[in-house]
Amino acid sequence: MCGIVGFIGNEQAAPILLDGLAHLEYRGYDSAGVAVISSEQKLQVRKAVGRLKVLSDEIHGGADIEGCIGLGHTRWATHGAPNIANSHPHVSENGKFAVIHNGIIENYVEIKEFLIGQGITFKSETDTEVVAQLLEFYYNECHDFLEAVGRVLRRIEGAYALGMLCADCPDRIIAARKDAPLLLGYGKGCNFLASDVTAIIKHTRDVAYMEDGEVAVLTREGIEVYDALEQKVEKEHFTINWEVSAAEKGGYQHFMLKEIMEQPEALRRAISPRVKDGRIVFGDLKLPVEKMREFTRIFIVACGSSYHVGMIGKYNLEHLLRRNVEVVLASEFRYSDPIVDDQSLVIVISQSGETLDTMAALREAKKRGAYILSVVNVVGSSIARESDDVLYTWAGPEIAVATTKAYSTQLAVLDMIGLAFGEALGTVKKEEYDEAVAELQRLPEKMEQFLASESCKDIPKYAAQCFNHNSVFFIGRNLDYALGLEGSLKLKEISYIHSEAYASGELKHGTISLIEDGTLVIALGTYAPLFDKAMSNVVEVKARGADVLALTTESHREEMEKTVENVITVPDTAQMLLPSLGVVPLQLFSYYVALQRGCDIDKPRNLAKSVTVE
Repeated sequence: MCGIVGFIGNEQAAPILLDGLAHLEYRGYDSAGVAVISSEQKLQVRKAVGRLKVLSDEIHGGADIEGCIGLGHTRWATHGAPNIANSHPHVSENGKFAVIHNGIIENYVEIKEFLIGQGITFKSETDTEVVAQLLEFYYNECHDFLEAVGRVLRRIEGAYALGMLCADCPDRIIAARKDAPLLLGYGKGCNFLASDVTAIIKHTRDVAYMEDGEVAVLTREGIEVYDALEQKVEKEHFTINWEVSAAEKGGYQHFMLKEIMEQPEALRRAISPRVKDGRIVFGDLKLPVEKMREFTRIFIVACGSSYHVGMIGKYNLEHLLRRNVEVVLASEFRYSDPIVDDQSLVIVISQSGETLDTMAALREAKKRGAYILSVVNVVGSSIARESDDVLYTWAGPEIAVATTKAYSTQLAVLDMIGLAFGEALGTVKKEEYDEAVAELQRLPEKMEQFLASESCKDIPKYAAQCFNHNSVFFIGRNLDYALGLEGSLKLKEISYIHSEAYASGELKHGTISLIEDGTLVIALGTYAPLFDKAMSNVVEVKARGADVLALTTESHREEMEKTVENVITVPDTAQMLLPSLGVVPLQLFSYYVALQRGCDIDKPRNLAKSVTVE
């Protein structure tokens, strides 16, 4: 959630740190700060509350701070209010150490009480400050930066990605990681530390991902990494193969709109390499069909929008594989004593590959013997590395907090899993398989067709009619219900309108009491087998005064328009693939509603792109 960037080299550090933090703004934050060691070995710290621009303006883009080694941080408040005192970097009492941190130190109260007993005064309410103060305490005993870090790590409990500076050691940054993402960037005469590759991609494409328990020492000449046993380790390097421009707006008003429009191309990247001669072929999957036959239980575990992908995946995988599929929120999975063993397949879905709840669920499932197949976007991420198998979505960098193209590509990959194993197991009919694969290949083209359609062009008009509503209900059945969950989440997270999604058949069991004159209902009717029932629910809410905006397929437009005035249509395709098309108008509707309301679309309040704390 918090953004971390570190630099050591021969250039001035502050401008590089500010630029790196600017590329991490999408993660969400409420304050920002930098710490730089000057050529005179003085620790200079500047912090500001609010947007990064406030900090940048105060230090004139970094020109006011001299020094070629430093750390930068954007903070998401977890302990203590968002103010200057609680912002990072935190400095030790005598000003010798600066620390930035992402995560939660669980035993900070105990450590703080110990340090106060030693006469140390605290300036903030945060858990992070105990690391800075404890570091100085141990350094005063051993007079060795790395040894002091080791003592601190043995004392603290919880999750952390740490960047640390010592004024006595202006030639090194020390970093440590446990249950929070942190990567190393290798340059020429310079090296980098970051929580996300977007912060450093402008400077290097050569990166390595830190593992839990590792400590890294960054100097101008290189990076040394040690494991929890203090043994030196050789890191596997990854080359980032997407362009810097992919993390820029490219003329669009917002990243979210750009990423919506990038979905057809993202789908091509996810689908095309995996379809050969009309068949799904996973060249990047190790899981054999024989192993698939052994699984008695299949779980899909995820959070947020990825969970909604899992909901759709449940319907499609159960149909294609004729096996029971259970979808579980990652934040609930490990606390529910799940019935998971070595005959269980657990499919883990995460855009970032660093979601802490999802990571914890993965480890719980692995401990119980399950086979872990992850669907992630970020190559080399923690979830990818800890899984038995991984399928990458290849969506490219997604900067807006509200996911769009990562959702679409996750859905496509999950559909391909179902089709590939359904064919191999003989549980899907050949005619259905052939049609679905052919339509899957046409999916990017049909998405482009919708984005260029008159129906798509009407969405801003519908948004202008609806943006003043205070409450919205999405209704649908089967796949449309699962799609409605995602549409509802998109609307609430970027427009701040209260929104709920319900299975249409449940309206009469309580929710219909909330429908009155002027209530906005978004009715989803793309699922052909239940279209007549969907129409009955539309009539039901209209009879109680609801304003209805409907989504259906082109083949059902005429029938829907007999009852509803405002109708959005998407091209017809294989039934199991319709959510992939149906989500696009819901994303656009949410975007234009938020635009009408003047919301910060790419960085909604209280939200972060990568949720790396519980």
